[in-house]
Amino acid sequence: MKRIGENIKHYREQRNLSQQELALKMRVGVSTIEKYESGEQLPDTLSILKFSTVLDIPASELLEKRRTASSCMDSELEELIQEAGIKRAKLILRKTNE
Repeated sequence: MKRIGENIKHYREQRNLSQQELALKMRVGVSTIEKYESGEQLPDTLSILKFSTVLDIPASELLEKRRTASSCMDSELEELIQEAGIKRAKLILRKTNE
């Protein structure tokens, strides 16, 4: 479950925290944060709840795959094509790019 570690790192960096600062807030060693972020070690349930509190995010955010802006855009484009049809969707895209 490397995803949890990637999410921890993402939200830590988003809050401009170093690994050392996060470790202090979590009351764990820096090496523990490093292991979590690298996927070498999985945090237990209590640690996930602590991360949730310290990073001010729902615990589920640490467990889920983050959606990138491009994947959100891809989903919106697929929906547009399904609703409008391919020819109309191309026309709409052409007009928005002008």
